Amino acid sequence: MRDHDQRLALHNEVHARPPEALQVPMAIAHIVMWTDREGREASRDHLAQLLRNHHLPTPEVHSTHLRADFGGWRLRWELHTEFVTWTFMREMPQGAAAAMPETAVQAVPQQWLNQLPGECLARLHLWALPVRDMDAAWLSQCLREESLVASTVADGLAEVHTDFQLHPDGFARMVLFAGNMAPRRLGRLVQQLLEIETYRMVALLGLPAARAAGAVLADAERELAELAQAIRSAKREDEAGLLDRLTRLAGQVEGQYAATHSRFSASRAYFELIDRRIHDIRESRLSGLQTIAEFMERRLSPARSTCDWAVRRQTALSERVSRMSNLLRTRVEIEQQQSNQELLATMNRRQGLQLQLQSTVEGLSVAAITYYITGLVHYVVEGLYRHGWPWGVDITTAATVPLVALLVWLFIRRIHDRITAE
Repeated sequence: MRDHDQRLALHNEVHARPPEALQVPMAIAHIVMWTDREGREASRDHLAQLLRNHHLPTPEVHSTHLRADFGGWRLRWELHTEFVTWTFMREMPQGAAAAMPETAVQAVPQQWLNQLPGECLARLHLWALPVRDMDAAWLSQCLREESLVASTVADGLAEVHTDFQLHPDGFARMVLFAGNMAPRRLGRLVQQLLEIETYRMVALLGLPAARAAGAVLADAERELAELAQAIRSAKREDEAGLLDRLTRLAGQVEGQYAATHSRFSASRAYFELIDRRIHDIRESRLSGLQTIAEFMERRLSPARSTCDWAVRRQTALSERVSRMSNLLRTRVEIEQQQSNQELLATMNRRQGLQLQLQSTVEGLSVAAITYYITGLVHYVVEGLYRHGWPWGVDITTAATVPLVALLVWLFIRRIHDRITAE
C-alpha cells in the first residue's frame, strides 16, 4: 500500500500548534512580528541562534511551529503567512500579585530579544493568577480603570481583565484569574486570548489601506462623472479621446483593486477569526464592566465597515467604468458601421461605373479585334482571287465583317461569363 505524498502532513494538521499546558501563577509575554518572506526565514535563523546558544536542537527547514524549554522559561514560536509570533512563558512564585509581578521577557536574553526580525505589530503581557491572589488595588495599578474591560470566561471558571491600552514599556496588559482550571483548558484559554489580540491588530491593517483607497476612489468617481457628462454631448471627433481617458481610468481602478484586494480579504478573514475566538472563550458579563465582545463590537465595527465599504465601492466603481466603456464602444461601433455603410455605397457606385467602363472597353475591343481579323481575311481573299476566287476582294471582305464581329463578341462574352461564374 503506497501512501499519498501529503498523507502525514495532512494527518498532523489537526495537531498543529497545540495549546500549552499551563499552571498558575504564570507570566506570559506575546510578541507579533510582521515580516515578509525573507523576514520569516530570518526569524527561523534567529530562533536557531538562540537554541544553539542553549545547546538545544535547531528547528527543521520547513518547520512552522516549535516549543522549547530553557529551564527558567519556555518559548513558543509560530510561523504564519504574514507574521511570526513569539510567546515567552515563565512560572511565577506564589503571592506574586501582592506587588507588580515580573514579566516573562525579563528572563529572555535582552540583546537577542531586541534583534527579533521584522516589525513589531503587537506586544502583550498576560499574567495567569489564582483567584486568591486577586487584589483590587494591584489590579488598578496594573490596568487603567477608565478603559477597563472584564468578564468571566470558560463558563465562569475564570475572569479576564484588560484595558486594550499600550503602557510605558510598549506592551498591552491582560490579567487572567484562572482559579483551579485544568492545565490543558487553561492553555487553550490563554491561546484564545492571545489570538484575539493578535488577530485584532492584524485585521486592522486593512483600515489604512481602506482610507488610502477612499481618496483614490473619490477622485476616480469624480472623473467618471465628468466623463459621463462629456460622453452625452461629445461629437464624433471627440470620442477617441474620451475612450482613451476612460481606458486609463479603468486601468487605474483595476490596478488599485488588485493592490488592495488581498489585504481586504485577509482583514475579512481575521475579523471572522476574532468573532470565532470571542465565541470560544464563552464569556459572561461582570457587573458594571463591558465584555470583550462588546468592546470589539463597538471599537472594531467602524474599521470593519470601512474595509467592507471600500471593497463594495471598488466593485461598484469597476462595474460602472465597465458599463461606461461598453456604452462608449457601442456608440463608436455604431458610427463605424454607418461609415462602413457609406463606404460600401460609394464602392458600389464606383463598381457600377467600372462595369459601364468595362462594357465600353469590351465594345471597343470587339471593334478592334474585328478590324484586325478583317484585315487578315482581306489578305487571304486577295490570294484566293488571284487563283480564281469568283467574287471580288472588297465584296468578300465586306461580307465577312458582320460574321467576324459576331464571333468576336460571342468569344468575349464567353470569357466574361466564365470569369463571373468563377
